Amino acid sequence: MKLYTAVIEKCSDTGLYVGFVPGFPGAHSQAKTLDELQKNLQEVLEMLLEDGEPEMEAEFVGTQTVMVN
Repeated sequence: MKLYTAVIEKCSDTGLYVGFVPGFPGAHSQAKTLDELQKNLQEVLEMLLEDGEPEMEAEFVGTQTVMVN
């Protein structure tokens, strides 16, 4: 079992949750609920991993809070 970190945003135009795995080509999905998005992302990752472990384009490090005056 391998764990991946997904970044999730909510689109203000559609109201849909959009998720992607940074650095993992093709690993993205959208859904009306967070539970549905989790399931969709899991299915996408399983499908992409059928071709073998991908060469990651980047490594997710984390997030930062940036203060601007």
